Amino acid sequence: MPSRTTGPSSFSGAGDTQLVLAVGRWDEEALAEAFRRHGGAVYGVARRILRDEGAAREVAHDAFVRLWYEPDRFDPDRGSLRAFLLNYAHSRAIDRLRSERRRSQREEEDGRERSAVVDDVEREVWDMMLVAQVRDAVGRLPDDERRAIEMAYFGGRTYRETAEALGQPEGTVKSRIRSGLRRLQSTLAAVGVIEGGT
Repeated sequence: MPSRTTGPSSFSGAGDTQLVLAVGRWDEEALAEAFRRHGGAVYGVARRILRDEGAAREVAHDAFVRLWYEPDRFDPDRGSLRAFLLNYAHSRAIDRLRSERRRSQREEEDGRERSAVVDDVEREVWDMMLVAQVRDAVGRLPDDERRAIEMAYFGGRTYRETAEALGQPEGTVKSRIRSGLRRLQSTLAAVGVIEGGT
């Protein structure tokens, strides 16, 4: 984008059409005059929409770059050069704002998805650790208590079916299961898997 000129321009008295025609002939002085006249207003529109100085400068820069490379897009019958540049800056700033909002939404959604994945992984790891702790605790039980609990709880048998399978009285099996569960509760509470109890 051209810098602001301090001295008088040979295009200072030129109208919009004359100025744009000169820009179309790659006249940098004509572009500098267009910027001198309209640069502040173009920047101001972009700044009000974007509320960011750097982004507003980029939009203003884009407006004059577009005028430099596509001067034929300006139609004097449809309005002034200032209106043409302001309209472009307004549209470009709105597009940029929408793009930033979409990007922000995508980042928020990605963040939520990553958080959900981390939560799932942590839950799965915890479940695996819990299973390992329970298996280890069951394995430490006396054989008669361990077999009764495995049949009743892991094998899905009733107390009566467990007693029949072990060839022992149902009351004895129930007593061994209760004793084994108390040991399990104590062992698992000691390693922090469950809260302590009696």
